[in-house]
Amino acid sequence: MRAADVAGVQDPAWPTDALEVGRIVDAWGIKGWLKVQPFSSDPQALLAAHCWFVHPPDGASPAARTRGLDASRFPTSLEIAEARQHGDFIVATSPAVIDRNAAEALRGARLFVSRASFPASSEDEFYWVDLIGLTVVNRDGLQLGTVVGLLDTGPHSVLRVHPESGPGAEGPVEERLIPFVAAYVDTVDLAGRRITVDWGVDF
Repeated sequence: MRAADVAGVQDPAWPTDALEVGRIVDAWGIKGWLKVQPFSSDPQALLAAHCWFVHPPDGASPAARTRGLDASRFPTSLEIAEARQHGDFIVATSPAVIDRNAAEALRGARLFVSRASFPASSEDEFYWVDLIGLTVVNRDGLQLGTVVGLLDTGPHSVLRVHPESGPGAEGPVEERLIPFVAAYVDTVDLAGRRITVDWGVDF
């Protein structure tokens, strides 16, 4: 099954700003719906996008080889007709996936969405992907490190900040965990690639 074979439509070009947002874990129902595990607790990018870009799962399991599933059989994109949240998962349907067998054939596929298609965030909200790589400084202008990831604790997110390790640095890099809340975060300057926090260097 290839998306380009459906109704003679050509696959759209893989976007340069593609971000991995989820994985197809199984078929859902008998009519070709897909069950998707999102990588975010707020999967608005998956729900809003009309096109998901598809990458085969890394490595082929024995079960996949038995079914003859290889990279060449996976579409590079899927037009999404409908997507909705179902508990901790997303369920979606595509004109290219006509029945349960076709949906099962996509099990394990990695899903990507163009960053440009993400819904606009409000002034005081940020997508995690936009924070990763930003430099973190405190109110004294001292550099604390770079955001390498975030943790979702439920009530709020936590910045994982790694200090810059110079050529002569020794020992393990000590990670700072800074709650991403107004009490500690003063400003987020996406254009300037900087986050200013109320955080001491010895915390």
